[in-house]
Amino acid sequence: MEALAIRCPGVENGTFLLDHTGRGRDLSPELILENLSPAAVTLAVTLEDMSHPIKNFTHWVIWNLPAADRIPGAIPAGKTVPGGGVQGVAYGLHRYAGPKPPRRTQHTYRFTVYALDCALDLSPASRKKAFLRAAEGHVLQHGSISGIFSS
Repeated sequence: MEALAIRCPGVENGTFLLDHTGRGRDLSPELILENLSPAAVTLAVTLEDMSHPIKNFTHWVIWNLPAADRIPGAIPAGKTVPGGGVQGVAYGLHRYAGPKPPRRTQHTYRFTVYALDCALDLSPASRKKAFLRAAEGHVLQHGSISGIFSS
């Protein structure tokens, strides 16, 4: 499996830009994919806080995005996404919840993008664990990009 390369203009020099954090406008950043498999049907994204006391604490889970070389930024809140996609439950919400570590701390956050060979029949009430189970055997590629944010 060839790794999926990801660029994120919302993470500059390894640091999240304020607009893409819970201390700023809390907008999901654009994700640019390189070498996406032509067999990909849908994309999925998770955002995890790698520094949180709860291991890999989920800030965002979204799936069934149409396969494309770009995932647009500023995806609105809601169970479904205009143009296709489903936002599961993360942080108790159906939306992107950007980095927001406790004051005077720094955390590392990781986006992981999955290219899948199908759309998943999964309820919007699902969380990351259910998404990962449903995606088993359907992941053609995946890749990740990390960034830090200090509060």
